[in-house]
Amino acid sequence: MTTWVFLHAHPDDESTQTSGTMAMAHERGDRVVLVVATDGEQGTTPPDLKPGESVSDRRHAELTAAAAVIGIDRVVWLGYADSGMTGWAQNKAPEAFCNADLDVASQRVADILREEKADAFVHYDPHGSYGHPDHIMVHRVGAAAAAKVTGPMRVLEETIDRDARGDDPDKIEALGLADNDFATGAALGDDGKPIGSPRSEIRWAVDLPQRIIDIKHEALACHASQSDAEFFLSLPRPAFDFVFKTEWYREPGNPGPYTHAWPLDG
Repeated sequence: MTTWVFLHAHPDDESTQTSGTMAMAHERGDRVVLVVATDGEQGTTPPDLKPGESVSDRRHAELTAAAAVIGIDRVVWLGYADSGMTGWAQNKAPEAFCNADLDVASQRVADILREEKADAFVHYDPHGSYGHPDHIMVHRVGAAAAAKVTGPMRVLEETIDRDARGDDPDKIEALGLADNDFATGAALGDDGKPIGSPRSEIRWAVDLPQRIIDIKHEALACHASQSDAEFFLSLPRPAFDFVFKTEWYREPGNPGPYTHAWPLDG
């Protein structure tokens, strides 16, 4: 049995970014562990919060539901405060994840990797895919944690292929996505820089079969309180399936050509 540990910034990032890989690993009989850095308190405030319920409470419950859909075996909350988007006042809060002591945070993650005897560890590319302060911190913490662990553990960095949308412009047009910056690859990140990585820096493209895309859609629907999930779920299913049909990973420790394959088989 292979043990995977995924480090994500906020509740719902697991569903948007790596839920297909997680669900495929689960189908293979692997152990899937999710580590969530923050409480997500700076996310969208749902209009139907119950008395005494916080945004963080709701997002904890939503992630619990999504984890059951995906097949996640264990969820670990690091408990840091959500840093908010680039430029927000929350970026300066001492308890915000983006301001965490790097040695302490990475040691906490390294301890989980050792406890789980992780075979594969997934965190983010250096830009955090789209420049969010917490996502960039996930990369910094993930890279530092991996460096503290000895052994044959594979380290993957979740990213987005900036060049993928140019592969099938006719399909994009037919699906009515020509003006959708995310679908065309023209979207900019939280910090105004291009999202993801150029294809030349990507090692693995994990193509998701339809049954796994269905799981990804269902997992994302568990996070219905959040505007990001609402945006993606508003896409017609053929468009959603096209946008989310592949998940991409860099692997700096295993350079090679861009390959459509299951990473641990390569």
